[in-house]
Amino acid sequence: MANAENFKQFSFTVGGREVIIETGKYAEQANGACVVRCGDTAVMVSVCMSASPRDGMDFFPLQVDYEEKMYAIGKIPGGFKKREGRASDKAILTSRLIDRPLRPLFPKGLYNDVVVIAQAISVEPDVSPEPLAMIGSSVAIAISDIPWDGPTGSVVVGMVDGKYVINPDLAQREKSDIHLNLAGTKDAILMIEAGANEVTNDQMVGAIMFGHEEIKKICAYISDVIVPAVGKKKLEMELYHVPEELDKEVRAYASEKVEWAIDTFDRKERETRQAQVEKEVQEHFAEIYPENKREVGDSLYYLTKEKVRAKIFDKGIRPDGRGLKEVRPIWCERHILPRAHGSAIFTRGQTQTMTTCTLAMLGEAQKLEGLDEETYKRYMHQYNFPGYCTGEAKAIRSPGRREIGHGALAERALVPVIPSEEEFPYAIRVVNDILSSNGSSSMASVCGSTMALMDAGVPIKAPVAGVAMGLIKNQETGEFRVMTDIQGLEDFLGDMDFKVAGTVNGITAIQMDIKIKGISEEIMHTAIEQANEGRQFILNKMLECVPAVEPKLSDYAPKIIGFEINPDKIGDVIGKQGCVIKKIMEETQTQIEFNEDDSGRGYISCVGPIENAEKAKAIVLSIAHEPEVGDMFIGSVTKIFSDKGAVVEFAPGKTGFIHISKLSNKRVNKVDDVLSIGDTVKVEIIKIGDKGVDFKLLEKMA
Repeated sequence: MANAENFKQFSFTVGGREVIIETGKYAEQANGACVVRCGDTAVMVSVCMSASPRDGMDFFPLQVDYEEKMYAIGKIPGGFKKREGRASDKAILTSRLIDRPLRPLFPKGLYNDVVVIAQAISVEPDVSPEPLAMIGSSVAIAISDIPWDGPTGSVVVGMVDGKYVINPDLAQREKSDIHLNLAGTKDAILMIEAGANEVTNDQMVGAIMFGHEEIKKICAYISDVIVPAVGKKKLEMELYHVPEELDKEVRAYASEKVEWAIDTFDRKERETRQAQVEKEVQEHFAEIYPENKREVGDSLYYLTKEKVRAKIFDKGIRPDGRGLKEVRPIWCERHILPRAHGSAIFTRGQTQTMTTCTLAMLGEAQKLEGLDEETYKRYMHQYNFPGYCTGEAKAIRSPGRREIGHGALAERALVPVIPSEEEFPYAIRVVNDILSSNGSSSMASVCGSTMALMDAGVPIKAPVAGVAMGLIKNQETGEFRVMTDIQGLEDFLGDMDFKVAGTVNGITAIQMDIKIKGISEEIMHTAIEQANEGRQFILNKMLECVPAVEPKLSDYAPKIIGFEINPDKIGDVIGKQGCVIKKIMEETQTQIEFNEDDSGRGYISCVGPIENAEKAKAIVLSIAHEPEVGDMFIGSVTKIFSDKGAVVEFAPGKTGFIHISKLSNKRVNKVDDVLSIGDTVKVEIIKIGDKGVDFKLLEKMA
C-alpha cells in the first residue's frame, strides 16, 4: 500500500461511539491532514499555512471552509452544472463553528495565511459530520508544524427526556430539548452555540459542563497519544510585535491624552477626541520613527484598550456611563409598513432594526439541498447589514458569513415558539434590516422579530428577547467583570461576546465568542444569570409596544384553511392535466395545494374574503366524498333527454342521473317541462349502481 510506512490509525470513544483518526495516507503535502471516521460518516480535514506573512495585514488571516460533498450521501447535485456550487447556509455556519475555537489559540502577531478545509466525504444520518469536522481541524493543526496553543475538543450535546446525550443520533436529535455545539480546551470553554426549547439556566450550564468533560478526554487523547506519534515540530517564527522602546515612548507621550479622549460618555465626542489624539501622536513620532507609523498606531490602540478596560474593571465605569448591569435606552414601534403583513422597529441605544414578517402558503417554504434529512424550511429568518448602518459608504452585496450567522442565531432563538404547521398552516419569512448598529444587532433582531411576528398575528407560544453580555478579565488574578448589553467598543476591546435569547420561561438560544483562551464555569453562571435579568427588562419594554398577538391577520395576508381527504381521491380533485383544480381556483379566486407526503392533507388560501376559501373547501370535499344513498347535493343540469331524464353535475367532474319519473310526484310528459340546461337543483341520491348515481329531484333552485 502506498505510504504504508506513514499511515497511522488512532481510535478512541466520544459519547460511547468509536471515533477513528487516520493520518499519513491522504493529503500528505498539507502542513497537517487527517480523516475522521465514526460509523459510515467520514470527514477529511487539511490545514496549510503560507510561507510568509501577508503584506499590510493587521489581523490574523485564518480562513475556514467546510464543504458538503453531495456524493457523501449518494446524490448528484441539482442545477444545470451538476456540481457543488455556493456553500449552503448550513455549511457556512459549520465553517464559523470550526473557526471560532481555533482562532484564539494561534499566537498573537501571526499574519501568515492559514487555511483549514474540512470536507464531508461520507455521511450517515445517525452520525453528524459537523463535530467530526471540528475534531479533525484540531487534530490537523495539532500535528502540523504551525504554531498553535491547542488542542481543542468539540461535541454536540443534546438533552433527551431530561438526560444529556453526547453527539445525539437522528432520533435523539428530533426529541432533544437542547442542541448545543460546544468546543474548548482541557482547561476551559472556547465556543458555545445552542438552540433550546425554553430550558432553565441550570439545565443549559449543566449541558455545557457535561460536554466539557467529554472535551477534556478528546484533548487528552490528541495531546498525549496522537501528537507524540505523528506530530511535526512546531516552526519557530518571527511574529509581529510593537518594538519595546517605541511602545514605551508612545505610552509616555500619549497616556494623558488618551485619558482625556475617553473621558466622555458621548460616543461622537469620544471618537472626535480619539481621532485628534491619533493625529497628534502620529505627527509627533513621524520624524522619530518615520518607518513605524503602523507600530505607533498599534501602541496607541493597546494603550487605549488598557485604559478603557481599567475604567470598567476598577471603577465600574463603561464608555457611555452605564452601570455593569444597565441596558441602554429602548424605544419601539409597530405596524410601520401598511402593506407588510407585520412590521416593527426595535431600537436599543444606537442599535436599530426594522423587521418585517411575510406570510404565504406552505408551498413557499424554502427547499434545502444538503447532507441533512431536512428537505424544507417553513420558518425563514434573514438578516441584512448594509454599510449605512455604521455610517460607511459601502454598496449592498449578497449576505456574507456574518449576516448568515446572525440570521441563523435569531432564527434559532425563535423556532421554539413558532406555532406548528397544524396550528398555523403558513410559511413565514422574517427579515431584519439593520438600520443602525453599535453592538449586538443580532439580539436586537430577536426582539424586533418577536414584535413583527406578533404584529402579523402569528400565534407564537411566548415572546422572545435577547441580550449580549461582555467580559473584562484580569488574566493574572482571574478576576472578572460581566457587562450587560455591550456596545461596539466594549465588544471590540473586551474578552467575550456572550449572546443569550429566551422567553420568561427559559433559554432558546446561546452563542459565545471569546478572544481569550477560555472561560470558566463561574463566568458562565454569572453571565447567564445576569443575561436573564437584562432579557426580562428588554422583554417588558417590547410588550409595552406590542402587548399581545394581533388577533386578526392583515388584509393583505393570505387567509389559509386546511382540509384532509382520502389520499386516493387527490387525483380526482386535481383532474386530468389539472383541469378540475384549476377550475375550482378560478371560480373561487383561491390557491389550493397538497402536502408532498401523500397524506391527503392540503391547504386553501385566498387574499379576499375567507368565504372564498370556505367555498373552495366545500367543493374539494364534495369531490373527495364517497357518495351514499340519502346524501343531498346542490348541482347543475348539464344534459337533458326529453323522454328519459336529466344529467346533474353534483361536484366537479361527478355526475348523476334523474329519471323522468323522479322529477315530480305527478306525471311529467317531457323533461323540458320541468328543467332546462344550466338550472341549479337540489337532489338526493336514491341509488348507487354500476352505471353510476341515481337522483330524485328535491327542489329546483331559484
